[in-house]
Amino acid sequence: MKTAMLLAALTALFMALGYMFGGTGGAMIALLVAAGMNLFTYWNADKIVLRMHNAREVDMASAPDFYGMVRDLARNAGLPMPRVYIVEDASPNAFATGRNPQNAAVAATTGLLHMLDRDEVAAVMAHELGHVRNRDTLVMTMVATIAGAISMIANFALFFRGGNGNGGNPLAAILAVLVAPFAAMIVQMAISRTREYGADKAGAEISGNPHALASALAKIAGAAQRRPTQAVAQNPAAAQLYIVPTSVSELFSTHPRTEKRIAALQAMGPGSSARPAAVRRGRSALDPLARD
Repeated sequence: MKTAMLLAALTALFMALGYMFGGTGGAMIALLVAAGMNLFTYWNADKIVLRMHNAREVDMASAPDFYGMVRDLARNAGLPMPRVYIVEDASPNAFATGRNPQNAAVAATTGLLHMLDRDEVAAVMAHELGHVRNRDTLVMTMVATIAGAISMIANFALFFRGGNGNGGNPLAAILAVLVAPFAAMIVQMAISRTREYGADKAGAEISGNPHALASALAKIAGAAQRRPTQAVAQNPAAAQLYIVPTSVSELFSTHPRTEKRIAALQAMGPGSSARPAAVRRGRSALDPLARD
């Protein structure tokens, strides 16, 4: 139902843009385009997101420690084995994508793998698997692609409207360009903030180590804000996929404040003693995981 409501809201926003720039005919064209986009995005959003990040798929041969860690965590979470990716980006972050647990993928940046120790990486990946288990990834991934498309189309619409001698109301055109991305951002905020607390809790249960997740959040939050990923620089809507936000403004962030998430994790007990083998192996650095 939440997915359907999201698609309906974004389709209505898309039609409003079409009406603004093309009247009734523009709204109908926008409806047809939105229907096709929604269908295409449902089946291909994960591929779009991974391509957006230039993510490289790894396996037991190319990244045995990292892949084995995710495999053990997925088993601990009772999930099918997801596809595993590494993103060559100095910004420390991670995300999950896919329309359901059977078609899920998880990814970590090289910046995250270099910065955190083994327990912290395991806790971060457990958080991402928590999103998969809670079935958050479909809505998160579709928002990243559709909201990004709306922002792009709004900017293109202003460009083409400016070249139309018949004009219309230029103030309305400018307003549409400003309102469309803002409205898409409101949708993102509505679906993302509470989900992060749920994924934090699930990640703590899956890894058995809430304090490692709290430590990881404390380490990467500032660095991720100062240096967003290349994908976010091109498409700001992708920021809501990550474990930590890339905006310092709480009003416009798709996540709760990191300090609140850390406090909630620190308030948890030590967690389950049935910890995956990937977590028990120690706290050595994970730099080799980022190399072929």
